[in-house]
Amino acid sequence: LNSKFVLSPLVNWREPKKSAAAFGVSLLVLVSVATLSVISVVSYLPLLPVSRVYKSVIQAVQKSDQGHPFRSLLDRDISVSPESIRLLVDRSLVLLNRFTDQMRKLLLVEDMFDSLKLAGVMWMMTYVGAIFNGVSILILADIVFFSTPLIYQKKKVRQNETNINSVFKRTSAFFLSASSPKACTHTHIY
Repeated sequence: LNSKFVLSPLVNWREPKKSAAAFGVSLLVLVSVATLSVISVVSYLPLLPVSRVYKSVIQAVQKSDQGHPFRSLLDRDISVSPESIRLLVDRSLVLLNRFTDQMRKLLLVEDMFDSLKLAGVMWMMTYVGAIFNGVSILILADIVFFSTPLIYQKKKVRQNETNINSVFKRTSAFFLSASSPKACTHTHIY
């Protein structure tokens, strides 16, 4: 699976329920990591589905016919094929080789300008690190990741309408001024 095609519908909110669930879960995990220790968060996450066992116990006591609450998930095949693992490893290897090659060029100063840009960015990141911790930056990135495409889609329609009106006005002004005899010498479109 190409991650671009998996994340695109989520980020662009094509399926609002799934997007809201992904955004909510990712934000909840990040805020939990920010307020609790990572060990606590990792311990609490498996407790969520186990707490659903309570429902099955209640059903058994009440002799309900609904069956096991996770029957659909238990029946689903979750095995990973060797082809998908090979594909993932091949893609990861290409990315790792690209990354190590680029880092070698930057850190061993193959191009002075690129190495100076890296040094400048890393120096600025020390100030960002002094203000924010890593989890706060991840929370901000998560919010931007899910909200920017939605805002862009809403503003794009308005911007396109504005651009079309602007082009129409310029075009009509150009043709109107070109049709008058005194304006034919100087016609500027801005």
